[in-house]
Amino acid sequence: MLLVVCALRSSLADWNDVPTGSMKPTVLEGDRVWVNKLAYDLKVPFTTWRLAQWQDPQRGDIVVFFSPADEKRLVKRVVGLPGDTVAMRNNRLFINGDPVAYEPLDRTVIDEIALSEQPSHQFAHEQLAEHLHPVMVTPQKPALRSFEPVPVPPGHYFLMGDNRDDSFDSRYFGFVERKRIIGRATAVVMSLDRNHHYLPRWHRFFTGLP
Repeated sequence: MLLVVCALRSSLADWNDVPTGSMKPTVLEGDRVWVNKLAYDLKVPFTTWRLAQWQDPQRGDIVVFFSPADEKRLVKRVVGLPGDTVAMRNNRLFINGDPVAYEPLDRTVIDEIALSEQPSHQFAHEQLAEHLHPVMVTPQKPALRSFEPVPVPPGHYFLMGDNRDDSFDSRYFGFVERKRIIGRATAVVMSLDRNHHYLPRWHRFFTGLP
């Protein structure tokens, strides 16, 4: 029975604990996100071999994947698709030469960040395809905020964290091969506040991810 359960988690659906803040303010440290492993394809359990494929990751999707740097499971957002050209200037994204749209972020989202930390960050809504999602930057923190246009190779994706100045992502480890993508993260199923004795953040339970 244990083998069957593990096989189902490997191929159909799973959850992923989030230990870092690289996806803040969308995903917080202590969140556990639901991973739909059937969002794009069906894989042989415990492998990256695909039995069937019906969709590819879309721009703006939050995906779980094996890092090409160290094989750890990471959670990031799809920014560049195969064939796209991606660039960044002062934390502003450009896709195929067009600037990505940014808008002010709702106060309710900003308040997910501790009040003492908020003055250190700048927040915005970013529009990637139909995905309007929050991002944040930390001006005083050393980070890679600009890079020249780079073409995304066939079968690969450019992935970034929503916490743009504190994310180990494709800016550092390069493009991510399609077969490394495990599935799509669609919701927070539970959340524990590690800074306050792991108390539950009840308002985050069973909430969808933008």
